[in-house]
Amino acid sequence: MVDILLMHALLKAVPNQAALLIVGDVDQLPSVGPGQVLADVIGSGAIPVVRLTEVFRQAAKSRIIVNAHRVNQGRMPELNRPEEASDFYFVAADDPETAVGRILDMVKTRIPRRFGLDPIRDIQVLCPMNRGGAGARSLNIELQAALNPAGDRKVERFGWTFSPGDKVMQIENDYEKEVYNGDIGHIHDVDPNAGEIVASFDGRSIPYGFGELDMLVPAYATTIHKSQGSEYPAVIVPVLTQHYAMLQRNVLYTGLTRGKRLVVLVGQNKAVAIAVRNVSGRRRWSKLREWLQPAAAVRTEFRSVR
Repeated sequence: MVDILLMHALLKAVPNQAALLIVGDVDQLPSVGPGQVLADVIGSGAIPVVRLTEVFRQAAKSRIIVNAHRVNQGRMPELNRPEEASDFYFVAADDPETAVGRILDMVKTRIPRRFGLDPIRDIQVLCPMNRGGAGARSLNIELQAALNPAGDRKVERFGWTFSPGDKVMQIENDYEKEVYNGDIGHIHDVDPNAGEIVASFDGRSIPYGFGELDMLVPAYATTIHKSQGSEYPAVIVPVLTQHYAMLQRNVLYTGLTRGKRLVVLVGQNKAVAIAVRNVSGRRRWSKLREWLQPAAAVRTEFRSVR
């Protein structure tokens, strides 16, 4: 998740006598900002690397973990219906309209009833992209209407409706409010007279003037890219051929690994297969790997001398 600019600032701040331990998952999506720091550091051979590959017995009971490993290895996840209670399910839907209906039913009724989860706070829909009938923007409108229909106390700004109870996401860094891109909160109140709403982020109440609402979007559904670094009790991922441009292995893998207790894929077996096969993510040219490789050569020479 760390881009070149942030890593540069971090390394400048680390004292020369300090040790730096980098922990990450190179198989997830690269940072939103420029570069692919973790992949370049590992690929250079200049830094000692330990990779965890074994699925231990306790973790092997989780179909989320097993299927995430299968996807990462280029194998299809197990989409068959489990014989007993599970933390991973595949729900077939041949088209976006069917998928949307099944997602709404699962979020509003089936998952809360079976797993005891709150439909707004505990369940997150993660989409490969924003566009399309089963994209994040369209699903946000559908889920908002189903889970928290607006009453009299509401405000409409920047193409969205905001009302008390809505789940929202901050989409840019605001250092004064101390709320950052990707943070999820919930609206407590809308005050038309004062021209502001109050949203709660991690227990802190943050006021937003109506003119500042371009920093917020409904967050019943969001993109897998936006979810990086987050985890949720339950995750639903629509996987359809209409998302062809973003059906990639690292996108599917990242979506699967956001769920703690439950992951549900909704869509087409064919679309899942396309995502598993597609490793053609765009190569990022940062030169970091090439600059680090001379250090790898020195490290190898030092080992041979010893």
